[in-house]
Amino acid sequence: MPNHFLTLFDFKGEELSALVKRAVELKKEAGNGVRHKQLIGKIIGMIFEKPSTRTRVSFEAAMYGLGGQVIYLSGKDTQLARNEPLKDMARVMARYVDGIVVRTFGQEIIEELAAHSSIPVINGLTNSHHPCQILSDIQTVIEFKGPIEKLKIAWLGDGNNMANSWIQAASRIGFELILACPKGFEPDQSILNKAQAEAAKPITLINDPVKAVLDADVINTDVWTSMGQEDEGDRSDTTFQPYQVNNELLKKAGPETIVLHCLPAHRGEEITDEVLEGPQCVAFDQAENKLHIHKAILERFVSV
Repeated sequence: MPNHFLTLFDFKGEELSALVKRAVELKKEAGNGVRHKQLIGKIIGMIFEKPSTRTRVSFEAAMYGLGGQVIYLSGKDTQLARNEPLKDMARVMARYVDGIVVRTFGQEIIEELAAHSSIPVINGLTNSHHPCQILSDIQTVIEFKGPIEKLKIAWLGDGNNMANSWIQAASRIGFELILACPKGFEPDQSILNKAQAEAAKPITLINDPVKAVLDADVINTDVWTSMGQEDEGDRSDTTFQPYQVNNELLKKAGPETIVLHCLPAHRGEEITDEVLEGPQCVAFDQAENKLHIHKAILERFVSV
């Protein structure tokens, strides 16, 4: 397994599945009162150029829950704000902490940090990828629907970092994925091409949200405008409204279909309040599982 956790393409399907399995075990142990101590004496640095609620708190809680310590740095708290070379920051941080979690804009930033870091670099989100989130999503799907290899997953809306990482996960783990995105807002074409060439199950991109949800076991969506992408194309309601996850669309999928949303949600835009608060939505279980998958990732990479 690689020393860094940057994209899901970097891993074999069994390696990703092992992380999910371990997260399930850690969740069960925590529920039974087990106090984890695997990372006593370890410290991670968290460099967040993008603000966060769930990712920050779940990573901090995961590290503390494993017995470790956390140093949090916002973008303005580091020399990134003064254009310090990334290779210098990577080499200095490696002398202070045992791992770095980075939440930033360009994927090239995290790739360069990893290239010069002797300690693990973990991708907490970039504009191109959100690998940790997708693994917590997969954990949630398995909890509610069973083995994901037997399921059809539908993605609706913007072809953003979440969509890119779902595509990568489908190619590695081997489940059917169908994405419905507005024209001009498709996921990264190079990621899609690579995934389709290597996938065991169909990975399909269409523009029709109704067709996408037919027979889907899982419907997944996200905000129509991701942080830092407000000026990219026509993101008006007229473009995205057909992709809203509402009761009418959910009925076309069926009563057993579950709905995912990585949160925060813009209620009344990409998802209605009725669906988000309804019995088929598991978004808050999904949010909880970020804690457990982050424990599994930290245990695997920081304890080495």
